[in-house]
Amino acid sequence: MTIFFLFVVFFHVSGFLSSINAIMSTRTPQGAIAWAVFLISFPYVAVPAYWILGRDRFRGYIVARRDSQDKLSQLVDRVQNGLSEFCTQDESDALSANNSVATRLTGMPFLQGNSVQLLKDGEATFNSILQGLERARKFVLFQFFIIKNDEIGQEIKRGLIARAALGVRIYFLYDEIGSHQLSGSYLQELKNAGISVNAFNTRKGPSNRFQLNFRNHRKLVVIDASEAWIGGHNVGDEYLGRDPKFGHWRDTHVHIKGPAAIASQLSFLQDWYWATDSLLELDWTPHRSESNLPVLIAATGPADQFETASLLFTHAINSAQERIWIASPYFVPDEAVMQALKLASTRGVDVRILIPDKPDHLGPYLAAFAYQLKASGTGVKFYRYTNGFMHQKILLQDNLVSSVGSANFDNRSFRLNFEISAIIADADFSRQVEAMLQADFEAANLMQPFALTEKPYWFQLAVNLARLASPLQ
Repeated sequence: MTIFFLFVVFFHVSGFLSSINAIMSTRTPQGAIAWAVFLISFPYVAVPAYWILGRDRFRGYIVARRDSQDKLSQLVDRVQNGLSEFCTQDESDALSANNSVATRLTGMPFLQGNSVQLLKDGEATFNSILQGLERARKFVLFQFFIIKNDEIGQEIKRGLIARAALGVRIYFLYDEIGSHQLSGSYLQELKNAGISVNAFNTRKGPSNRFQLNFRNHRKLVVIDASEAWIGGHNVGDEYLGRDPKFGHWRDTHVHIKGPAAIASQLSFLQDWYWATDSLLELDWTPHRSESNLPVLIAATGPADQFETASLLFTHAINSAQERIWIASPYFVPDEAVMQALKLASTRGVDVRILIPDKPDHLGPYLAAFAYQLKASGTGVKFYRYTNGFMHQKILLQDNLVSSVGSANFDNRSFRLNFEISAIIADADFSRQVEAMLQADFEAANLMQPFALTEKPYWFQLAVNLARLASPLQ
């Protein structure tokens, strides 16, 4: 009885104290009220849930970055000074006027002197990465959310080990939750070859023991400070369409050559510092490509001062004059972004949302119905991709700006995950993205505005429950 009494007291006191923490730190009033009521009323469930899922700022990462500020700030200043000749100069042109906000939010400028190749689907992406590994002479930075020990995982491993045997320094970073299926033998083979291998490890440190909710969702490869790969693919056979459950896997990456690769290195450098408490010694000499495309590398996450990813999306939507096309496997936006989409469509902007018809996660699939219903009557068009599974994360604004990266259109990418995207400001490249998305729309079904109301009551209930759970998705 004494143990039971102490158990009850512990959870109720913890629930009360946690509710105060929620009131003081939760992002929205609605969220603060919901957590406070839940913690006081059902502390046995709510207390562990809150300490795993309740925080939206990764304070451990913030502290680590602050502790290394002198070293990092000196390096960042030196790198940015070296990039100054590549920064866009004319503040009066449309690019600078429209995207200065993105520069302020990310702390990185648009850098000219890049060439960008659009890589559609897994075969093009992995062939490009494997060919790039063969060109590596100094170092390779390799980072993915999911890495699997399957056919493509083995091919990647062989490519990395082959370069390591030639003296190329290789740094291999993975998310321990996303890559939970990755075998210890796979990692050990890499280590035996002299490759530096680390998990991102969000739970490092006593104050972060319960931080399973913050994930490093970035997919990034950098080679010799001169080229980078960024996009939606992870390392697994399903991303090549080899999973019979999903069939064709529709995804997009970009291959960047030029000074934007340096900005990508800075993102990896900070993640590596968190994982290992050490700064990498890398070449920071920018390389100009044969083209002159302006590219901004947006590395966002829960350690940012602001909700950078959400603000970048909102700014792009509010700035659009003709078109906003968005492709995302998970469409679970917050209220501010949803209002911006509805307002854009109301003022005549062509707003299209491309989402998969075949779900890999039921919650986001259901929640999208609710957001489509909320947008009904405003002209926002929702398309469900039917030719397999669609996993790409693309935004096309008007005829100039496009974004390709790892960030989904949901709360996790807006606030909880570390993400990276390449924002390219070029009319010719935008036309390539437009043609790619036009083909995707042709392989999709246009959803009827009130499709949800025609569904059975149980389905509508499931949709609204999924919408209520959207902060966790």
